[in-house]
Amino acid sequence: MKTLEGSIHNQQTYQRLVHYLSTNEVPTPCLLIDVQTVRERFAALRSALPDAEIFYAVKANPQPEVVRVLVELGASFDVASPGEIQLCLEQGATPDRISYGNTLKKRSDIAFAHEAGVRLFATDSTVDVANIAELAPGASVFCRLLVSSTSATQPFGRKFGCSGDMAVDVLTTAKRLGLDPVGLSFHVGSQHLSPEAWQEQIEESARVAAKLAAEDIPLRLLNLGGGFPASYQEKSPEIGMFGTAIGRCLDTHFGQAMPRLLIEPGRALVAEAGLLRTEVVNVSRRTYEDDVRWVYLDAGRYNGFAECEGEGIRYELRTEHDGKPVGPVVLAGPTCDGDDVMYQKHPYQLPVDLAAGDRVDVLGFGAYSTSFASVFFNGFAPLTALCIDDPGRAC
Repeated sequence: MKTLEGSIHNQQTYQRLVHYLSTNEVPTPCLLIDVQTVRERFAALRSALPDAEIFYAVKANPQPEVVRVLVELGASFDVASPGEIQLCLEQGATPDRISYGNTLKKRSDIAFAHEAGVRLFATDSTVDVANIAELAPGASVFCRLLVSSTSATQPFGRKFGCSGDMAVDVLTTAKRLGLDPVGLSFHVGSQHLSPEAWQEQIEESARVAAKLAAEDIPLRLLNLGGGFPASYQEKSPEIGMFGTAIGRCLDTHFGQAMPRLLIEPGRALVAEAGLLRTEVVNVSRRTYEDDVRWVYLDAGRYNGFAECEGEGIRYELRTEHDGKPVGPVVLAGPTCDGDDVMYQKHPYQLPVDLAAGDRVDVLGFGAYSTSFASVFFNGFAPLTALCIDDPGRAC
């Protein structure tokens, strides 16, 4: 059995996945998900934020087995489309445990969700509110606030949310149109490494809550969003540190008037549960003088490595030659596209013995991999995924 000497990743997770790989023939590339790790991460998050309801962000990893396990654990679900609603219902979630968290919804999407029994919707505009009022009459809505922070590893920019003053107008409009304006939400950005990152937005939420109270709209729900990190090449802060910092800030600004709390974790629940088994297609140099080798894997930007854009997410790699002399490499994918390069600004150090046909394992690959993969670009099949519960068998 391989070990993770010097790694920040969970030894038990790795052993379970490698045991499966050692006893089963798996064509590469293939993503394996250890559902026991999902259970452990869910328990850790619930312990860190015991007063918050966990709405899993399905987009992080929509494997049916993952959703089913989270249903069994009592999770609720943050969805972004009719397809995700249908997935959650098929895996046993009830409509009251589904929040339509996407502020960008076609009229037909709203109608589908309402017909399916979903009654909680995110919004950030009066146009969307009018559509919800018409197609999901009486539904509960919360307004997403615009977040200006750029300190997350994967910030969201200005695509979602609205200013505090506009949020007041959105929710007063919702009330006038017969909807139930229950509260506010925000998202600090994906893979946030600072436990203090939620402070500014909690403060802003309290300010907006005071303005809403003046309009006779009490703040009954505050959705703290996602952003909770996973460990990649470097270990992220313990999840308990986030719970402590967020809890302290909430007590300061809401005290005894604490609203219902929601969180929308994605990668924090599933990233570290995943391992991608790949094969080296080729190792070459661009000139005879090059010190840097190009290592081409059979998975790239279009079938799993989408989060390498900007090289903000840097995965830990394991090879069959670990422990031997290493040298710098550029890591690239197999397609005929010049952008199919994962790491070039931050070269990896990989064994000099690495050759075509060798296996490379990519750790922490459970989030935003299969869900971001393209469908048959260049004729390459979508990334295969297997969920492992018992070490010797798939779910």
